[in-house]
Amino acid sequence: MTDLARLTVRGFKSIRELDNFELTKLNVLIGANGAGKSNFIGLFRLLAEMLGERLQSYVKSEDGPDALLYGGRKRTSQIDVELFFGKNGYHFALAPAGNQLVFSTEEVYFDGDNAVRRSLGNGHTEARLPTLQDNGIAEYVRGALDSCRVFHFHDTSASARVRQAQPVRDNLRLKPDASNLAPFLRMLRRKHHDNYSMILETVRMVAPFFHDFVDRKDPDERIELEWFQVDDPDTPLSPRQLSDGTLRFICLATLLLQPRELQPATIVVDEPELGLHPFALVVLASLLQQASERKQIIASTQSVDLVNQLAPADIIVTETHHGASVFHRLDASSLEDWLRDYSLGELWKMNVVGGRPSR
Repeated sequence: MTDLARLTVRGFKSIRELDNFELTKLNVLIGANGAGKSNFIGLFRLLAEMLGERLQSYVKSEDGPDALLYGGRKRTSQIDVELFFGKNGYHFALAPAGNQLVFSTEEVYFDGDNAVRRSLGNGHTEARLPTLQDNGIAEYVRGALDSCRVFHFHDTSASARVRQAQPVRDNLRLKPDASNLAPFLRMLRRKHHDNYSMILETVRMVAPFFHDFVDRKDPDERIELEWFQVDDPDTPLSPRQLSDGTLRFICLATLLLQPRELQPATIVVDEPELGLHPFALVVLASLLQQASERKQIIASTQSVDLVNQLAPADIIVTETHHGASVFHRLDASSLEDWLRDYSLGELWKMNVVGGRPSR
């Protein structure tokens, strides 16, 4: 599946205008709180809801159209998005109608030698792309969007689904919130043992007390993420006995070290550094770089320690100009002299590369 090569976004939340923005294999957004990093990530949540034919539920959960339009409907007439997957593209525009957003445009196209553009109509309240049949371009775009998945491992509270028992058969692919982590890891142990072993070794680097996950030979219909400590491999411990940071790192290691054929083509993660020790961030950076050799990664971060491990070309700086989010990728050549004496994270803290709070 072709990576998302570039995108155009106009009128979505704090993004007033972002034209033909190019994406590479590794894209890490940095910037101040409220600059727009999460809104950039939020675009992919919007796409997921559209693909699942849940657009109006999403609009309602986001407090209505005015919360999604840049400056509200008095300032912005519609959200306009165009996505480019190689020579194939998907373009849609959403306009407010009461408490809903409706499609004023939806189309797919092929921009090759024999260019083709297919309108999917207008005035509808849910995307028609998910149900369009007998159209090769639509099938390709639909597959590309389905393989662009947002992962969110922030909730590791006692009531989080990742800490609860889950159906043992729920193991086809890792859920966006890792709620099926236990059955997914059990499947990897049996069918992809090399990947499972890499996950264990990586988790042990960050959590030396961790030994292995419990593998019950005849599990019940639902299983938990049980585990052993190094000094007591005979006493199973519950997922409630894992710290938040350790559990999040297990989720990230599983996501980034699972077999290539199970990974989505584009992996989107918002602030993966939450709760992680500085050493864990060094390991995480290595995992992101390794995964980006095979897949496309889009992430946002507030961590100087994580940025220190990355290259300038991996970094997208997010700032606010006149109330709108603007994005630009760092240029390594312009920072060459600075990087002789300072790390990339230090340059961020010094405001050499931008991405600091501003009025």
